This record gives sequence, structure tokens and C-alpha cells, in this order.
Amino acid sequence: MIGTRGVPAAYGGFETAVEEIGRRLVDRGHDVTVYCRRTTQPVPKEYLGMKLVELPALRHKILETLSHTGLSVLHATLHRPADVAFVFNAANAPFVPLLRLRGIPSVVHVDGLEWKRDKWGGAGRRYYRWAEEVSVREADALIADAQGIVDYYRDEFSIPTELISYGTRILHDTPTDRLAELGLRPGGYHLVVARFEPENHVDIIVEGYRASDARLPLVVVGSAPYAAGHTNRISDLATSDSRIRMLGSVWDQNQLDQLYTHAATYVHGHSVGGTNPSLLRAMGAGTKVIAWDVVFNREVLGSDGAYFSRADSLSGLIEDSELNPEQVAAVAAALQQRAEQLYNWDSVAASYERLARRVAVGYSTHHQSSGRAGVSTWSLPDSMKRQPSTAPSRGITS
Repeated sequence: MIGTRGVPAAYGGFETAVEEIGRRLVDRGHDVTVYCRRTTQPVPKEYLGMKLVELPALRHKILETLSHTGLSVLHATLHRPADVAFVFNAANAPFVPLLRLRGIPSVVHVDGLEWKRDKWGGAGRRYYRWAEEVSVREADALIADAQGIVDYYRDEFSIPTELISYGTRILHDTPTDRLAELGLRPGGYHLVVARFEPENHVDIIVEGYRASDARLPLVVVGSAPYAAGHTNRISDLATSDSRIRMLGSVWDQNQLDQLYTHAATYVHGHSVGGTNPSLLRAMGAGTKVIAWDVVFNREVLGSDGAYFSRADSLSGLIEDSELNPEQVAAVAAALQQRAEQLYNWDSVAASYERLARRVAVGYSTHHQSSGRAGVSTWSLPDSMKRQPSTAPSRGITS
């Protein structure tokens, strides 16, 4: 498994997926190797039965992922060939031909529509667009975690994509001791957990909350190492409202579990990343979700979700949740049941195993599509586009 920060999982959805899928493949009798980025904390040689290979990476917004993946692929090609390589993130697809030259069939998990993100400049967007085309031409199979991504690759490249979503843990009887350390009480706050990127709409969430008459505080967990300007905007918005608490990054998974489980609502602003693991985590924790109105989130939440696409519409949803606690509890229970039925890590791991077996014995979409160069003909539905806020500024200008 190549292209993530590795395990133990402490960062994001890909890392959690690698840990949950990898450990289950080990339990099914497979040898699993995970490539991990070098950090200040030493990585063990083995974790949950998975063999770990630690390699360095350049600390740079664009080059961090690519430099580590390049070294990982080089390492993989110089050692006993694996039966299958799972490469996470379409940005890493340009390294797939090296794996295939070594006789290693390769599956690319394409992730979301990265070239649609505002955080990338023109060169970054062109690179992501080109990398998508490379993944389509060179991989033996593609994985998408949401039907919307499957549709995109079908419409844009005429290529079949394996739909394999994420799983989540179903949490019951979660303690509250780590919550108390933060001065929070169960059911006594609204929660946001997100990287501070424009398409995650943390700024609009903060604006919408500020415009509300909510009694419960808004707790914001997250940061962005390469987005100081956007982070400063969010901080400026939050500073003017004493109800808003900025916790920064929280890496302690037990504390995160308690934050998700005991929130009155979880507000989810992600819009371009397919099925988002933090959304599934909130559902598994039994928490009501208020989500950005986008096809990916509607696919996950179904009719039990509450949706917004502007700051002013979010304000009303937050206020309503505080006025109707019984309805909130019923919706939270329904979402947890949905997560248990549809987003099961055992089923996800079984799907990865079946795909690996097919690819290992010769299944391949390699060169089935030539890709599409130039300007994309596919566009986001209006609900997926970043919308301007209509919330009152309350003294903050931008």
C-alpha cells in the first residue's frame, strides 16, 4: 500500500483505510506492506501484522506526497515484487508505469476531484488533471469511494471504476473523560472537524454559526499546514465570537472519538472529496449531521441528512437542532444504523481482496481508455460549487 502517510493512522481518511483494510487482509492470510512517511516519531517495523517501510519526504505542499511515493515505488521495485500494489491518490499515478515494468499489477484509488480545489494554482490543477489521465491509461484498475466519482470517470474517460467506499466504527458507551479535559460536556457543543481548505467551507460554517442565536458553542478541530491565508481568515472570523472554540489539530484518536460521539451536531462542509471518512465517523458515533449540499454527502446520508449551501441556511439548521433535541436524537440513531448497514470495514476489506485477486491473475483496464487531454467537458453541479456567504459580517470584513 503506497501513497499515504502510513500507519498507525493519525491523520486522515486514506491512513485510516490503509490501517483498517490492511489489518483485515493480514487476518485473511495475506502479507501486507505499508509505506510510511518519516516523522519525528519512529515507525515500528510491524503494526497489526502489517510490515512497515519508513521513508523520507520533502516537506512541501506539492512535493511531499510525490517525493515519498517516488521513493516508495523505487523501494518496491528493488525488492521482491508484490502480487498487487494499491496506490492511493491519483496524483501518484505517474509512478504506476514503474511498478508495472517490474511486473507489479497496480490499482489506483483515485480519491476526489483534486483539480477542482481552489487551493491549487494553475500548475497544480493541470498536474492533477494530467495525473488523472495517467491513472486511467496506466493502472490495472481504479477504485472510487463514491458513485459520483464513478460517474465522473465513466463520463469523462469511458473507463470502469470499482466502487468501494470506506467503513467506520460504530461507537457505543463512549467515555467522557477526554471531553472533560477540554471543558466540554456531552451534548453541549456543535462540532466541525476539517482541514482548513476552501472546499471544506470551514469559514462559511463559522460565518453561519456567528449569525445564529445558538446557545451551545461551536468547537472547530483542524488546521492547514500550507494555507496560512485561509487559516487566518477562519481565525479572524472566530475571534470575534466568544462562543467559538478553535482547538487546532487533535491527533489523539480516543479524544476525537469522544468529541464526535458527544457533539450535539456535527457540521460537515466538505464538497469535492467523494465519501468523506470524517462524515462516516460522525455517523458511526451516533451524531446528527448537518452537511454541505452536494451529491457525495447526499449519497452517504440519504434522507436523514440536513443540508446547507450558504451561511444563512446553516444558521437556521443549528438553531432548529437546539430547539428539537428529541428529533436530533432520532436522526442521530438513524444515521448510526445506516452507517452500520452500509459502511462496514469487513465488507470493504473483502472487496479489496476480491479486486486484488482479479488483478493478480490478469484482469486489467490498462490502456482500455486513452484518457482525455485538454479542457474537461465535465462540470460540477451547482450545489458542489463554493458559494458566497450571505451571513451578516458582525464586524468582520474579508
